[in-house]
Amino acid sequence: MGTALIVGGSVAGLATAVALAQTGWRVLVLEPAPEPPLGPVAQAAEMWERPTVPQAHQSHTLTSLGVRTLRERAPRVLALALGAGARQLDLTRCQPAGATGGAREPGDDELVALGCRRAVLELALHRYAAALPGVTLRHGTTVEALELAPGADRVRGVVTRGGGRVRADIVVDATGRRALSRSWLRGCGIPLAQDLTGPSGLSSHSRLYRLKHTLAPDEFPTPLDRGHGVGDVWDHYAGMLHPADGGTFSIALGTLPGDQALSGLRTSAGFTAAATATPGFAPWLDPDVSAPISPVRTLSSPLNALWGTASSRQYPVAGLFPVGDAACVTNPLFGRGMSLALAHAFRLADALADRPEIDAAQRRSVARMTEELFLPWYTQSVASDRARIARWRSAVNGTPAWAGSAPDGCLPTVEEMARAARLDGMVWRGHTRMLMSLTTPPELLSDATFVARVRQGAPQADDRPRPPRREELVRRVMAAEHSAPGAELVGAAHR
Repeated sequence: MGTALIVGGSVAGLATAVALAQTGWRVLVLEPAPEPPLGPVAQAAEMWERPTVPQAHQSHTLTSLGVRTLRERAPRVLALALGAGARQLDLTRCQPAGATGGAREPGDDELVALGCRRAVLELALHRYAAALPGVTLRHGTTVEALELAPGADRVRGVVTRGGGRVRADIVVDATGRRALSRSWLRGCGIPLAQDLTGPSGLSSHSRLYRLKHTLAPDEFPTPLDRGHGVGDVWDHYAGMLHPADGGTFSIALGTLPGDQALSGLRTSAGFTAAATATPGFAPWLDPDVSAPISPVRTLSSPLNALWGTASSRQYPVAGLFPVGDAACVTNPLFGRGMSLALAHAFRLADALADRPEIDAAQRRSVARMTEELFLPWYTQSVASDRARIARWRSAVNGTPAWAGSAPDGCLPTVEEMARAARLDGMVWRGHTRMLMSLTTPPELLSDATFVARVRQGAPQADDRPRPPRREELVRRVMAAEHSAPGAELVGAAHR
């Protein structure tokens, strides 16, 4: 193997460095941000400032696909995260009581999520990658252009800020949502394939907390009704609570972008008022139980995007490979971004090992693999977001509500699956495997038995605790915002 240059030292870039090093590549990672602090992982992660990754301190989770990838391909990284206080969360513990088919089945061992702050997992990856033979991490280096070999059909390296040139056999774009290989190719005069995009329609307001008392491994202030967290996506907003490492947890509240009536969620008082009113959250927020350890951070989610530069439609520049969010972005509400990035990194290494010659055929092969991995999740995210945006706009604008069910003859919706899962263990298992990124939506919905069972169980009424109505939530947030001393913005990062 030759030399691999990875641009970007976040989750996707570090995972790709590990994956390529394991198959014999010499790897150089170029990252514009400073090196992370020294010291114990959890403590250093809290001090790690990531100006180039504004979403780093937002609420995150690692789905079962990500856990499985680490177990099989980088178990030491998983061990480092667990050693820093991360929790493995057994999702089968939240299988509805009384549901049919409740007995444990083969494959249930995969239904595990990791409760861990992103910065802790990323720092575990960083330290593991830095210790690997053949891997060099260079911080404080910004890549500004791609350098192509004569003929413009193969990479030769990159150009860094200040005009420095770094040669490599392959270049991996791990620049995240910026997907800088798009501008690199444009700068080289290479036409870009058309992107697939769809609105995410989400603003996320997130805050971190720490429990004041040590709890047993499977003990929480309330049961985790989603297995890896508490909460749901309701008819006018979303609320998600995720346990993390070292007794920390995050709360994220999602709204439509530009919802001025709920702009008070950016303040500590307004956020707390909404979070406390959200089903299942209040016991966690009791002042005797926890305290906030971060400001409220607000982030507008990017478009859902399957970038054309990562697709088989792109003119194949040999040796250039986008990975993770630089290939595909899906709404972070689904919580699958880190897991897909990990899976993509190791699949890229496998694909290059299977087809080692660096040419257009190799590039096309990797592009097909990338589409096979991401396209089902991109398609599902766009469809779900469109339905949710329509439902939320109805609530915000007072227009007729979206019915929430598919027309006769159509495949079941995610909402129908969730309702049926409360009665049927088979549906619960399939629905959970999809939410945890183990089974794609097309794979799940091609199972005629699964679809029939959803149809049988879908009409069930929802008797779970309901969130406040739109008018009540707005009233609570506004009252708290205006009564709080100063009522200033606590902290916001916009993108």
